[in-house]
Order: sequence, then structure tokens, then C-alpha cells
Amino acid sequence: MALGERPGHRGLRRSPPTSFVNPARVPKLADADALAALVRDEPGLASIGLVMNGRGLDRAVAAGVTEVNFVVVATDTFCRRNQGTTTAEAVAQVRRLLPRAREQGLRASVTVGAAFGCPFEGETPPERVLRVVDDLASVAPDEVALADTIGVAVPSQVERLFTAVRERIGASLRGHFHNTRNLGLANVLAAVGAGARAIDASVGGIGGCPFAPAAAGNVATEDVVYALERSGTRTGVSQEAAIGNARWLGELFGAELPGMLSRAGGFP
Repeated sequence: MALGERPGHRGLRRSPPTSFVNPARVPKLADADALAALVRDEPGLASIGLVMNGRGLDRAVAAGVTEVNFVVVATDTFCRRNQGTTTAEAVAQVRRLLPRAREQGLRASVTVGAAFGCPFEGETPPERVLRVVDDLASVAPDEVALADTIGVAVPSQVERLFTAVRERIGASLRGHFHNTRNLGLANVLAAVGAGARAIDASVGGIGGCPFAPAAAGNVATEDVVYALERSGTRTGVSQEAAIGNARWLGELFGAELPGMLSRAGGFP
């Protein structure tokens, strides 16, 4: 909550403060309602709640979020570990729940997890991702995200898959990259070049996934801002404020965070 009150997030238009998942499985997210309320009260900042099922959707609606993000993992093994369903069952659930979210006046997005690789099944065939996208087309999500959940993608792969998805669905595209193998920023630039209009990022590159062994955190917010701004893409986010947030969080944790810009500083 203290991080949310700092000025460094100014310029961001959307923030996913928490996930409305089973607190018994992910105890660290038991305070989802309180965190959502923090962002809800921030002028000009849309709050996104990640939901896995109907109970999560009900909690997100009650917490006052302005957008819900559903998750469909592209491989069955990971999908079962992550949310207790097969990929096909997760798609069917989204097709039932997304219209309910719309009835509540919420924007609705879908993240396709393990879109580039799975820790249990290996390579994720692009056809599996495209099948998920095709199966969701009938409910017309406002946005589709492709997630490199375990950080195995390379830029050429990212460009091909984002291009293929862009050509078959009218939704806006978002990229979600973990920096496990130090290709996160390169993949961000490839995704934006292929049509992505939003990128998930975390302060200092913290994070991970409790169901993805060895997954590192998301790409660092301050690093993404630097890479995009220096490449000519305006973000509206203050580079110096983003660096300040990462340094503040590192001091709070008593550790050096994975992000690079908080160590090296901005340029010029």
C-alpha cells in the first residue's frame, strides 16, 4: 500500500494491484480487497483485478475494480496447476464469465499464459495459443495478452505470435514478459513492434509465479520506460520517478532488485 501512495506511478493509466484468487492456495493475496480499494481511489488510474473463476469475479466486482483480467493457460498441465482446469475448461469458463463482467460495466481482458513455453510440457505450439484466441473471439474481449510466464521466448518468436494474433482478433494486445533468461526487454520491443499497446511490468523487476518453477520477476517498470522512450514510444511515465520507486523498494527489502536502471541511472 505504501508503494501505491508514492508518486512514481503517475502517468500509468492502468494498474493490476492484486489477484482475486483462493487465499488458501496463495495466502500472500489474502488482502486483495484492501489493495484494490487503494488503487480504486486514485484519480485517473484504472484498477485491474485478476480473476480465475466466478467467486473471484464476484469479489472483484465488490471491491470496485474497473477491469477484470481472466487467465487461460495454453497448456493443460500448467493450467491444472495454476487454476485446477484444463485449457478448454478455462476457455469455457471465460466465455461464461466475461459477459457477466460486461453486465457490471467492467472492461474485460484475457491473458493467455505459457504462450511461449511451459515448465511441464516444454514448447507451446503456436497453434494452441491461436486456438484459445479463436475460441474467445465470440465473447470479444477488450484486450488479449500473451504471457511468457517462465521467460523462455525470444524476440523473433514474440514478433511472429503477436502478429498472428493481431491478424485474427480485433482486441487490443498486451505483452507480459518475465526476465528469467534476460530477454525480457528485447521481447517487449518485439511485441510493441508487432502491435502490442500495453506491457505488464513490475517495480524493480520483482515477482514471479508460484506455479512456475524458477520463473523470475516481470520486466522492470523503470527499464521498460527507458527502453520504450529511447525507442521513440511515449509512455507518459516519469523515468526518474520510476527509478526512485525501485530504489525505495530495494531499500525497504534490504536487497538489490533485479531491474537495471535503478543501479545504472537514466540517460541522458
